[in-house]
Amino acid sequence: MNPIFNQGTSPAHRLILVLFCSAALIFFDHKMASFETARGYLQSLVSPLQYMANAPKQMMTWAAENIVIRQQLMKENQAFRENELFFHEQGMQLSMVRQENERLRSLLSSPVRDEIKKMFAEILSVDSDPYSHQVVINRGANDGVYEGQPVLDEKGIVGQILHVGVSSSRVILISDISHAIPVRIQRNGIRLIASGSGQIDRLIHNFVPHSADIKEGDLLVTSGLGGKYPEGYPVSRVVFVRTDESREFATIYSKPVAQIDRLRYMLLLSKEESNKQSSSPSVNDANSAKSIKAIAGKS
Repeated sequence: MNPIFNQGTSPAHRLILVLFCSAALIFFDHKMASFETARGYLQSLVSPLQYMANAPKQMMTWAAENIVIRQQLMKENQAFRENELFFHEQGMQLSMVRQENERLRSLLSSPVRDEIKKMFAEILSVDSDPYSHQVVINRGANDGVYEGQPVLDEKGIVGQILHVGVSSSRVILISDISHAIPVRIQRNGIRLIASGSGQIDRLIHNFVPHSADIKEGDLLVTSGLGGKYPEGYPVSRVVFVRTDESREFATIYSKPVAQIDRLRYMLLLSKEESNKQSSSPSVNDANSAKSIKAIAGKS
């Protein structure tokens, strides 16, 4: 039995119509950007759903990161507290050692070492001459800088002031070939001379006998001789020792502990004048004589 009403267009015609409409929409959207506004509205409508779908993942990530960071901060805080106690204990020991040192020096009638005044400086320029290891800093005569003043970084000795200007100064580094500094081995006190080699990572030690007790890894510190550098500041560490009997002296190289190739900020050391006036020997002798007379009178 045939239907009374027609069923409409066939599926093939519908497919062709849909394809034609799709191609037309694609063409108008590509060439004329006709649907940008509609796409923006649709994106705004869909974005809350995207946030909601992504929220569980973000919450899990946030919770995991905060737990890890909190545990890490707790461990670091505990380490800092332990280090603080350790440094406080070292500070107390240093204070006691300093007081003992002053008492011993007073008993031996040796002058007590003056406090060292420190000044902060920044590098302005580096000498471009490859055979000259010198830098210019932003401190000069107006700041109290003087020739021969020792310079160091956070690790050890860097050099000394070579020339002083009004507001800037030139520093010669310990690696300069014309520089030398008296040092001693911290382990056993053997005295050496550390001369610059023209290389930033090497110092030369000449005229060292083969019998000298020097080992690789020994730390060299300032000996205080010569009056330029205070005693006890790190200078370099021995990296090469060769005792060749065919040569008159041993061959010894060391590497500066200061980061000479990365210098930016430095400290300038100078002896601060002590406010305490020490009594002269004549006064001490007179006081001693008076004490002896008083004891003799009582007896």
